[in-house]
Amino acid sequence: MKTKLFYRSNRQHLSAMFNEIDWNNTPKEKDEVTVRTPVNIAVIKYWGKRDEKLNLPLHSSLSVNLSMDSMYTETSARKSKDTVFCINGKIEVPTKRFDRLINKIRADHPESNVDITTHNTFPTAAGLASSASGYAALACALKLLYPTSGNVSELARLGSGSACRSTAGGFVLWEKGVEEGGKDSVSRQLYSEDHWPELRILVCVVCKDEKAVPSTAGMQSTVQTSSLMKHRVLHVQQRIEQITEAIRLRDFPKFGEITMRDSNEMHAVCLDTYPPIAYLNDTSHQIIRSVHEYNSEKGEVRAAYTFDAGPNAVLFCEEKDLFEIRDRIKSKFCGEGGRVSELVECKIGCGPMLRASS
Repeated sequence: MKTKLFYRSNRQHLSAMFNEIDWNNTPKEKDEVTVRTPVNIAVIKYWGKRDEKLNLPLHSSLSVNLSMDSMYTETSARKSKDTVFCINGKIEVPTKRFDRLINKIRADHPESNVDITTHNTFPTAAGLASSASGYAALACALKLLYPTSGNVSELARLGSGSACRSTAGGFVLWEKGVEEGGKDSVSRQLYSEDHWPELRILVCVVCKDEKAVPSTAGMQSTVQTSSLMKHRVLHVQQRIEQITEAIRLRDFPKFGEITMRDSNEMHAVCLDTYPPIAYLNDTSHQIIRSVHEYNSEKGEVRAAYTFDAGPNAVLFCEEKDLFEIRDRIKSKFCGEGGRVSELVECKIGCGPMLRASS
């Protein structure tokens, strides 16, 4: 199979159709909207919940939002007599997670119903944060149709915990919070997409298949059975502080090392789960080795990997190293018979966008 290569498109074309949503100056209530939301890639992972219903995490997490030139969820929603939910061209029965969002809206708007059509431009349930982008788009659309009190990230979190990080752009922190009802478990932007213009992201699609163990089920098993998870919860906040400082200083070697260590630790607690959960495959491990070999050749960390709950690699580097790293991945893993089926090059992206005509 020949690898598909995607590169940055002309941002001006996207900006002509969509404008970033300013939640401090929320648009007036609308009857129909179309929004796009980004994929967020956690560099300090979210794994484990203290409240399943409210999706309250055991610890805070931190992510980078990707540009929407190639990867995004687009959701169109309009007020309707009945609620209809269409995903990627297929009518779906609303899930319990969807019901959480719509019921939250109905607390202020009892008669609210919506006709929703949504699609994403990347594999679903393959460990590429599709649910995060999807529920963020849904939350933004619902909040624009039926304005409610509270933070949009709190609404998105009810659908998928990591969705709250797709409601802002750039580098986003999701605070675990301490309140029982979760009012303070919301996301906030640490730095905008313009803070580190040299940073680049290379998404390596290794497998588009749905993962064998869904994230929610995996988290439940890990919390119940992994002794290493208890260790992770104790020190992850210190790691967040360290990587936040690395981002502030645009210190890539430190940023890269912390990102890789945290990814490794998340997958270690998955393997420590009983029965063990193995999200990475042989190609994933080969990419890991290739990145460490590259860094060893350079004498410092110039490339970094991270893996969510799936085998697909997300690589970070600075622009000066991008072409060399991309060519290395292409030569080793792409082409006819290649194990990486798609290679998507991204910059850091902004937050949710609203179609200008909406």
